[in-house]
Amino acid sequence: MANAEISLTLDEEPIASSTAESHYRNSIQAIGTRLSQADNLGEALINSKDEICDLLGADRITVYVVDGVKRELVSRFKSGSEVAEIRVPVASTSIAGYAALKQKLVNVKDTYNDKVLSEIDPVLQFDSSWDRRTGYRTKQILAHPIIYKKYLMGTLELINRKSNGEFGPAEENAVQELSKILGVALYNQKRIAARGGRTHKYDYLLKNHLLTQKELAKALADASQRKESTPSILMKEYHIPKKEVGTALEKHFKTSFIEYNANFPIPGDLMTGLKVPFMRNNIWVPLKNEGNKVVIAVDNPHDLKKIDEIKALFPGRPVTFYVSFKQDILDFIKLFTQDENELAEIDDILFQLQEESDEVEEAESGVGDTDSAVVQLVNKIILDAHSRNASDIHIEPYPGKQNTQVRIRVDGSCTIYQTIPFSYKNAVVSRIKIMSDLDIAEKRLPQDGKIRFKKYGGKDIELRVATIPTQGGLEDVVMRILAAGEPIPLDKMGFSKHNLTNFIKCVTKPYGLIFVCGPTGSGKTTTLHSALSFINKTETKIWTAEDPVEITQRGLRQVQVKPKIGFDFAAAMRSFLRADPDVIMVGEMRDKETTSIGIEASLTGHLVLSTLHTNSAPESITRLLDMGMDPFNFSDAILCILAQRLVRTLCKTCKRKYHPIETEYDELVREYGEEAFAKSLNIPYTDDLELYKPEGCDMCGNTGYKGRMGIHELLMGTDVMKNMIQNKAEMVKLREQAVKDGMTTLKQDGIAKIFSGNCDLLEVRKVCIK
Repeated sequence: MANAEISLTLDEEPIASSTAESHYRNSIQAIGTRLSQADNLGEALINSKDEICDLLGADRITVYVVDGVKRELVSRFKSGSEVAEIRVPVASTSIAGYAALKQKLVNVKDTYNDKVLSEIDPVLQFDSSWDRRTGYRTKQILAHPIIYKKYLMGTLELINRKSNGEFGPAEENAVQELSKILGVALYNQKRIAARGGRTHKYDYLLKNHLLTQKELAKALADASQRKESTPSILMKEYHIPKKEVGTALEKHFKTSFIEYNANFPIPGDLMTGLKVPFMRNNIWVPLKNEGNKVVIAVDNPHDLKKIDEIKALFPGRPVTFYVSFKQDILDFIKLFTQDENELAEIDDILFQLQEESDEVEEAESGVGDTDSAVVQLVNKIILDAHSRNASDIHIEPYPGKQNTQVRIRVDGSCTIYQTIPFSYKNAVVSRIKIMSDLDIAEKRLPQDGKIRFKKYGGKDIELRVATIPTQGGLEDVVMRILAAGEPIPLDKMGFSKHNLTNFIKCVTKPYGLIFVCGPTGSGKTTTLHSALSFINKTETKIWTAEDPVEITQRGLRQVQVKPKIGFDFAAAMRSFLRADPDVIMVGEMRDKETTSIGIEASLTGHLVLSTLHTNSAPESITRLLDMGMDPFNFSDAILCILAQRLVRTLCKTCKRKYHPIETEYDELVREYGEEAFAKSLNIPYTDDLELYKPEGCDMCGNTGYKGRMGIHELLMGTDVMKNMIQNKAEMVKLREQAVKDGMTTLKQDGIAKIFSGNCDLLEVRKVCIK
């Protein structure tokens, strides 16, 4: 600051009397000179604090600067040691914030007197929380914004007149002059920092007042002494968000910052031939391909020796370097190379494949248990997908020399899991076919099979496998990881209180017909098994026919249908009726015969549960009638129809509260239906109304969402509804009657779950239309 680029000048207007003018002018000029010549403005303020307080007759002084990231005022310098830092918003909720917001001088003569505050401005408030926290009582405040030209730099605040008087015109003029000096000094400091006069890895944190120079020096010393990384010290002890520390590195190294994400796709093609110890020791890892470029994460992109060594491993290809934390890079390496059972590392698997043959396009002809590299690769894909709670695994080969892509579906959304070198696309598909007992020579027709993974030395996982011929003489493979373990209790399924009560009434009836409808993957089978678990007692005989049996329960007699040999759902149901059932569950009623038998069974004293592939509960009625069902028998049998969808829920770890604007609230009310909203939810718009939005953290892979929950609409078989079914009423009329009977639609149930803090409107809209 010795050569400040902007000169410091004082106004020519008199301050108070001629004596006071001379005293103030000389003193402020001396202070201004020291501030302008100081290398460190903070230290200069510390050295001048007593002189400034004596000059202006104040007990304490605070200099706030604008936090450019959070748009807050943060105390750059203050007298008093009760708290390390004060942060207030640029708003009327505090006197310093109000002065900055209105950009005018504020002289409050009694901070605890609401009348004094309202005379200045009806919206002005005094933030007394700092007094309660420190025990220091603030009586008077004189605040002035620190401005250079049009730029707001901060606020200068004087606290409590030393004598029993008040801050008067002399002090008001003096504080304005001192604010001008500080404005110029702060602006010059920013200019020098922007020019790169003294660059440091964490200059961004200093410049935006997320950290002081003293705190940074201590953090660097602590990191060296404890053998920890500086970023971890800054995040743990100074509570600086990870993204802000990453931004500091990004700006210093002038490249992109990337943080660890547990759902990051594994770049299998780039890992081939690389040695993990070399990557760990040198702190780098390949991340992905961007066109012809290879993207590498490294802890120090300015380490030229390391950069040259990495570039030599990818000859003929341009390499881009991203900066990341050391621990994040080590986590990426672990994610890319090992599974939880410590199988061979993926680089060894791929390297072994490469050693066995440079071109294995025809490897499918002899892939068996002895081909350990392919076996380990497929095992790792299945185990990793299971550990990430995936529901499906998609193996997607491409023609020519394009790499095979592996995607997994987690919480209903597909993400890339890894890429496999193109040479091994047929070998991987053939290995999966062998595990599924499918014909590896047949590539022209789709095939279905099942993998019992425990048989191959792994976990007790079952997978349903489908192969589908695709363009270029290739085959896609989709593996569904079948649910295992105990059924979810009905009260944990996300039912509203009204729907849960009515659904339990239906499933505990001795006879009748219950349908659960929705698209594939909407949790229909899970809901049915939860209902069966609720009524699964020793005195109740329950038969199920499923394709395949995904969830097993003790006490249920479960049958796997085999349509190829003529043992379909209808045949299974006919056999059940001769096996003394109380309850029958049929995986799906997809034809007239199965549905007719189900209706007859429900009319002869059995409780029948099944699923339908329809979009809503009222549509299910018209679908069944169009299928040729007798409307009188059907209306007598029906107990309820439950339509269901699964919606992604907000991550409980990082979801963030916010106050919605009124237009957002109005949109939710409009989509729910204004009359229905007032009747069912009746949540008024107030200043205290809070909703939640996704934020993103390590627990949810920075998506903001983790897990799913059901949204439901439950159509009850009331007497009026049964009469309308007998008369084959239109679907619109059926829906209107269902709503009169108390049915909430899928979207209405979803919006109710938005107000309860479980999800947001974007996710609800993804799964239901109206």
